Amino acid sequence: MGFIKEFKDFAMKGNLVDISVAFVMGGAFGKLVSSLTDGIIAPLIGMIGGADLNKDVWVIQKGVAASKDATGKEVAAIQEVVIKWGEFLSTGINFIIVAFVMFILIKGLNAMKKKHADAQVAPGPSSTDALLMEIRDSLKK
Repeated sequence: MGFIKEFKDFAMKGNLVDISVAFVMGGAFGKLVSSLTDGIIAPLIGMIGGADLNKDVWVIQKGVAASKDATGKEVAAIQEVVIKWGEFLSTGINFIIVAFVMFILIKGLNAMKKKHADAQVAPGPSSTDALLMEIRDSLKK
């Protein structure tokens, strides 16, 4: 029973729960940013280029459909080889948006922590310390 209690104490620590919530919210936020990029930003960029950004590719090798040669023997199909640069650009835009939002969040949290730390004033010396400092100062004269 000690192992189960120890695991329960570990799982219920504040940091682990906070990380779990952040992980779930991060996944939802990632989907939101992907939707923004794929549904709004990519089509707007695509309008400039004349096509959907996610479908922009660079064809390295054209594909060939399955066919029959002169003897009637079936020739295997060759798949098209492409570089999906539009999809890569969309993913890069997603990353930049997420990184910018995380930067703003961390900057705000750090400012709040600093403000909170500045609000906590260090307690003054105890009455005994104050009396000893007063005696020290009078002896210096």
